[in-house]
Amino acid sequence: MTARWSERQVAMLREMGVQHFWPLQPEVPPEASAVARPALPAEPVSAAAAVAQALPQRALAPAQAGAAPLGPRPIGVETMDWPTLRDTVTGCEACGLCRGRRNTVFGVGNTRARWMLVGEAPGEQEDRLGEPFVGRAGQLLDRMLAATGLTRAEDEAERQVYIANVIKCRPPGNRNPLPEEVAQCEPYLLRQVALVQPTLILAMGRFAVQSLLKSSEPIGRLRGRVHDYHGVPLVVTYHPAYLLRNPADKALAWDDLCLARELVQSRA
Repeated sequence: MTARWSERQVAMLREMGVQHFWPLQPEVPPEASAVARPALPAEPVSAAAAVAQALPQRALAPAQAGAAPLGPRPIGVETMDWPTLRDTVTGCEACGLCRGRRNTVFGVGNTRARWMLVGEAPGEQEDRLGEPFVGRAGQLLDRMLAATGLTRAEDEAERQVYIANVIKCRPPGNRNPLPEEVAQCEPYLLRQVALVQPTLILAMGRFAVQSLLKSSEPIGRLRGRVHDYHGVPLVVTYHPAYLLRNPADKALAWDDLCLARELVQSRA
């Protein structure tokens, strides 16, 4: 017998722009669910402790041929407060991306949010406005958040999210950042995670997912289970810009949001 969507689920899907609903999957037996979604440790390592342990061990990726010379990393990122961290990112010259940017894209949202969304790198509009996820992709993200009961707007803390990118400056021509650029920028994201102390990280897009998980696996093989990022549970999903080009995969993104929501609710 095919299960049916509830009225609330149908309303959420329509909020995301999904008009054609697929059959619900049969309930997964507990033993199969344990394989698909590995149990999290009862007392996970805190993000702050993991960052403190990880930062001194990070080595810079070797510079690629033709890449701009790297500058020195700022010192003491792992102990910075929010104002100092923001000012440091604004003035950062640790890699060549600083030469072509209009604005750094630091992050937006509630700095004590339970949900932290991590995107890839700023595009043209993000570079112009200094804010992540704007334009059509940002509008779709807002609908996805609304369907999950979340918002980036000013609201009660339980509904707000914090949004950041792996890279804080726009790469020229919207190319993928180079490995050494990611390595230079990574301490900023690590510190943001430590300061927010989110219950969950939602990684959006192939580049963000592969950068955070240090994996070359495609998103399709990393979806549907819970990963770990320095002690914080991480769920993988598609980038809103990809969903605009491939609307049929909104159904998969909805599954990812449901998995993330279940995890957050289980840790309330």
